[in-house]
Amino acid sequence: MTSLNQNELETLRILWTRDELKPAEIQAQFSWPIENATLRSVLVNLVEKKHITRRLQGKAFFYAAKVPKATLLQTMMQTLARVFAGGSHQELVVQLMETSDLNPADLKLLRKTAAGLPSKKTKGKSK
Repeated sequence: MTSLNQNELETLRILWTRDELKPAEIQAQFSWPIENATLRSVLVNLVEKKHITRRLQGKAFFYAAKVPKATLLQTMMQTLARVFAGGSHQELVVQLMETSDLNPADLKLLRKTAAGLPSKKTKGKSK
């Protein structure tokens, strides 16, 4: 998978919230100012990388996310785990917890989430 820059990730974040958007609609939802020409380059790059689709309707282009959010998250997690934790997702999570400023509510949520996850021993086995 090709790497994504900050503008590309922000564009995907916006497109995951709606079915299709025109460039001006994407630009209006950016979390920081982005020039029209820059956004159009970002859109072209994402189409070339096959992360988004472009459809012409009348005189306007509409863009939509092609890659699901969960798929990209999984791919990025694998990359982060490989780079920062020798490929271990568990070690990556531990490192993220150790380097984050977690409050008691965050820890409670993490414990609750972890308690609901199947263990590796039971994952994939039928009951």
